[in-house]
Amino acid sequence: MNQEDVLQLFKQSNALLSGHFKLSSGRHSDIYYEKFTLLKQPSLCTRICEEMARRFSGSGAVTVVGPTTGGIIIAYDVARYMGIEAIYAEPGDQGRVFKRGFSLDRGQKIVIVDDVLTTGRSVFEVIDLVKRYQANIVGIGLMLDRSNGTVVFEYPYFALAKVSAESWAPDECPLCAQGIEITQRGSRKFRS
Repeated sequence: MNQEDVLQLFKQSNALLSGHFKLSSGRHSDIYYEKFTLLKQPSLCTRICEEMARRFSGSGAVTVVGPTTGGIIIAYDVARYMGIEAIYAEPGDQGRVFKRGFSLDRGQKIVIVDDVLTTGRSVFEVIDLVKRYQANIVGIGLMLDRSNGTVVFEYPYFALAKVSAESWAPDECPLCAQGIEITQRGSRKFRS
């Protein structure tokens, strides 16, 4: 599966939206990748997860960690293909936490997966959590990177697709200047 195949799945599932969107980072954009429109279609989502699992083969990972909410679906399916366990990092009072009896052992090899990367906030929160357990991050995999190369990880990393998607600070947004109504999507609480 190559980048065009992944982008075609976003188009096929009607997950590629145009308009004026407030992203979870607080930034504004004229394009939005509604990952849940894709994730709700197992026949499409599983193709992406199988490819992610293939790219992690040989990593020695024994656990896949994903941030809630989209990362749950991806972590579960990637782990299924890899034949290992999946656990989920949920929001806590200060960053991500493991609940439901989840934990990691010191030195345990793990991979982190997530859906769409814009600022990297969710992935960095998971990295911080995994470091607290002193587990060994052997790789990070994403469905889609829309960060325009601005997010850098200190671990091996891949995105199945990388797109150029412009975003603006609210006070620099040309769509706001035109008076175009803004839409908020996603589950994270938005910054003002």
